[in-house]
Amino acid sequence: MAVTADAVKQLRDLSGAGVMDCKKALDETGGDVEKAVKVLRDKGIANAEKKSGRETGQGLVDSYIHAGGRIGVLVEVNCETDFVARTEQFKSLVHDIALQIAGIPTTLVITEDQLPPDAEGTPEETVLMKQTFLKDSSRTIEQLVKEAIAHTGENIRIRRFTRFELGQ
Repeated sequence: MAVTADAVKQLRDLSGAGVMDCKKALDETGGDVEKAVKVLRDKGIANAEKKSGRETGQGLVDSYIHAGGRIGVLVEVNCETDFVARTEQFKSLVHDIALQIAGIPTTLVITEDQLPPDAEGTPEETVLMKQTFLKDSSRTIEQLVKEAIAHTGENIRIRRFTRFELGQ
């Protein structure tokens, strides 16, 4: 089946991937847009692994205040360039991460290797990167970050966060 320009545009709108990557994914899946999204996602995750060693010296600090001022979060997320840090997609990612931390009070650390041996709860409850994304239960925070890495072409790292809750 020949891949149409409309299918490439649709896939590009869904994934944010480049035109040639979209065309290749559609060729690979016989024109099935849903399967092509999965192919691009898998490829993006593979590419994200390659970028994980790159330096992240730029980024944003974001805050989120919830429940009438009873819960607050500060989070720092780093990327490689200030150009990416100023994009709406990166700002949205950082804000979504702050929202996630505010929404899950059991969040203790960013990655499993930071988890203390005596921590109570499962990694899915206590480790930010292992948690199911509150806005889309089909993805984890780790997948969300890897998709952003694939889309921006830069390494992205959640550096630190603090969660405040009134009375605790």
